[in-house]
Amino acid sequence: MGKAVIHAGDSGAGQAAKIANNMLLGATMVATCEAFLLAQKLGLDPQTFFDISSKASGQSWSMTSYCPVPGVGPQTPADNGYQGGFAAALMLKDLKLAIEAAQTADASVPMGAAAGALYQAFANAGNGGFDFSAIIKMLDGKQVA
Repeated sequence: MGKAVIHAGDSGAGQAAKIANNMLLGATMVATCEAFLLAQKLGLDPQTFFDISSKASGQSWSMTSYCPVPGVGPQTPADNGYQGGFAAALMLKDLKLAIEAAQTADASVPMGAAAGALYQAFANAGNGGFDFSAIIKMLDGKQVA
């Protein structure tokens, strides 16, 4: 599944790395979706925004490898009606694990918690089976399908 095998440390360190990484991914995807929606509402073409931001300081994996806008960037679940990919319910599960771990470790994760709340609302609306990038639809006030 993974491209790299990296020893994370003692027992449980791999799980810690996974939930911390997926918390970063969940929050980054929400920010990516928000940025695309803002750019569009400010009159920018999504492809033009992608071309600019993918080469600028806003570049992220969520944008360049997994763009949530259909027809922009490489082929992603967005190009297939948000089918396949990484289910929003699984992202929510990992965000909940990360938030719980943060509470146990007395770590502050306000962005992770905000992403968790957004994915919870998305799942509560019946969208847990769609790819996690489909949250762009909820942020835009639209239905996924």
